[in-house]
Amino acid sequence: MRVRITFTKQNALRYIGHLDLHSLWERAMRRAELPLAYSQGFHPQPKISLAAALPLGFSSRGEVLDVRLNENVPVENIAKQLSENLPHDIKILNVEEVDEKLPALQTQVLSASYDVKLTEPVTPSELKRRVESIMMAESIIRERRGKSYDLRPLIEMISIINEANGTAWLKMTLAAREGATGRPEEVLSALGIEPETTLVERTRLIFKE
Repeated sequence: MRVRITFTKQNALRYIGHLDLHSLWERAMRRAELPLAYSQGFHPQPKISLAAALPLGFSSRGEVLDVRLNENVPVENIAKQLSENLPHDIKILNVEEVDEKLPALQTQVLSASYDVKLTEPVTPSELKRRVESIMMAESIIRERRGKSYDLRPLIEMISIINEANGTAWLKMTLAAREGATGRPEEVLSALGIEPETTLVERTRLIFKE
């Protein structure tokens, strides 16, 4: 049985990394006494796959994982058992059974959407000017791990949300494919905004149909 779980990751759990999150889920599933399926070999591992690593410090309203079970379990039971064994800062939004033959979850991610709140506000007019400049650029050359790459093709959308109090924040959708991942902190740097002065939340992972 292959089960897909959509969940949130909030508050203090923003500061645990990808491997620690994987371990947290494994512990919760063991405590919930789910019949986990394991890989073969000298070091069998539970078959738990997170869709896409969430950068440290980001919260999320739409993380996704797949887990394989050795037995069929009603999905409502899975949700209940897990909720009783997870930290408060992780909430299960949906549990569903999916086809065993579907491709690996990580290979199906196309894009990711983010909300970016600015803790040091930029005036809406200035923010608009910067966003328009980026969206009209033919290329935005950045460097990652000592190698140059073009950030511009990885930016699918940036929109400005203007609040009644005169402040503004950003929504962005970035490519999240293997070997072609747009990082919000890189986009913010290109916009002249220090990533440390923002609160970033991933709101949705977009998968192939």
